[in-house]
Amino acid sequence: MNAHHNSHDNGHDNGPHGSHRNALRLGLVPEQAAARHGDVTITLDHDLDALPGTGRHLTYAGLAAHVDDLAARLWAAGVRSTEHLAVHKAANFDTYLLACAAARIGAVPVLLSPELDGATAGALLRRLDRPHLLTDDDKLRTCLAPLSLPDIAAGVLTTGPARPGCTPLAALAGAPRRAPVLLHPDRPALMTHTSGTTGLPKLVVHTAASLYGRYAPQRRLAALIRKPETYAAHLSPVHSRMYLALAVALPKGMPLVIVGDPGPAHVADLFARTRPGFVETHPNSFMAWEDLADDPRRPLASVRYFSSTFDALHPPTMRRLLRASRRRAPLFFQFYGQSECGPLTGRWYTRRTAHRADGRCLGRPLPGVRVRLATPGGRRATRERPGAIEVRAAGRATGYHAEAERFAHQLHDGWWRTGDVGYRTRSGCLHLLDREVDVIPQIGSTLDVEDRLMDRLPELAEVVLVPGPCREPVPVVCTRGDAPLDHARWTAATADWPQLARPVQLPLSALPRTATMKVRRLELARSLGSAGA
Repeated sequence: MNAHHNSHDNGHDNGPHGSHRNALRLGLVPEQAAARHGDVTITLDHDLDALPGTGRHLTYAGLAAHVDDLAARLWAAGVRSTEHLAVHKAANFDTYLLACAAARIGAVPVLLSPELDGATAGALLRRLDRPHLLTDDDKLRTCLAPLSLPDIAAGVLTTGPARPGCTPLAALAGAPRRAPVLLHPDRPALMTHTSGTTGLPKLVVHTAASLYGRYAPQRRLAALIRKPETYAAHLSPVHSRMYLALAVALPKGMPLVIVGDPGPAHVADLFARTRPGFVETHPNSFMAWEDLADDPRRPLASVRYFSSTFDALHPPTMRRLLRASRRRAPLFFQFYGQSECGPLTGRWYTRRTAHRADGRCLGRPLPGVRVRLATPGGRRATRERPGAIEVRAAGRATGYHAEAERFAHQLHDGWWRTGDVGYRTRSGCLHLLDREVDVIPQIGSTLDVEDRLMDRLPELAEVVLVPGPCREPVPVVCTRGDAPLDHARWTAATADWPQLARPVQLPLSALPRTATMKVRRLELARSLGSAGA
């Protein structure tokens, strides 16, 4: 390995965390964890596109070395501190390595979902003003093909073979290693984007200081986990949750199982081999994994902790997963958060309390988070008259890149308007009723009705209420195994809601989704309207 060269520009801090202690340095997380837990294992279920031949079994020390290697290659390709490196490629754990590598040399990783179409990806790339682009052969042949990349990007790197106008990462192997570049904690350190459920995604700017604001309360909660359980995660590699999850898990020396393929049969095989004690994924993936409870190998038997973020999980799914564990007192954590703010509230359930779970209850604010409900005239928010959920959080992002006014529009005297509506119970629990844009006037809470229908009809894999052409609530239903819907059972289960339109049955795979598997409700409503539903 070549000697490191010091690199501290104006405005940079010294020391592993910089002079500002409250900073989370993504580029240093693997290295610092490896210094304490170098032999701890990382199991992948897929190959790394950026590092072919590496295999699927790593150690913390190997992870840190790969990040250092990729950082050197990015520098050799001309990527410099404060510059943007847009990563738009197939979903793969190498996205995490590449983002940490970019952060290590002071560049700003900008993570674009592989699900974005070419027009959206092009619009976001133009918004960045000639970033470096790191992509793969498939994207170059498909969604990026219509774009004039030389006009959009300062340079194009690919994990694939050489192409005209592109530099393969493989050609830069052996580049001289670089010392970490530490920017001021308030400088941009990472960009992700919103789900785009309400239009063109917004590029969310995170700093080392705002990332630390998210990290600190999660580290406090993780301190309650005394034994370093094997941590299995299926998370979007372009979502900030992946980076915060590993910033907590790696320093604790938790063996990792990174799940790329969420197919239930594949996950059953993987968990039967690796026996995780902590499992985290999106709510929709947990729903798809319910049937693992019936697998004779008991792939969930070893799980002590389940954790769901992004959306509340339907209670029947939670109960079934908890019953599948053979640990003495398994816990199911539910967190409510947002791309712009990170996790905001949370609670946990046990086997004894899960039967009373209310899918709309988001729990209480995490340490350092304040929540209020804004209502007309300042009256108290109730279930019947919910308020707009607003928060103050140290982990709040600092802006939308190139859209300062749009970001400021959601700030009210320092309070961030989440776009959700809800109320607080007498005991202090926050209840989410709907996204503001998803409210259907004839329904008190679409999410509550969906939860109750899932409880009453176990044959449903998913149900989503969307507004029809006349704003009537249209239930879109997906059954397990795409079996025909039993209309007699449906009629009985929906007797409490005569205002519901006739159900529209679709295969689960037909639901439009975001990178974190949320259903794109507005897009779904539009597609039904165009289909004459």
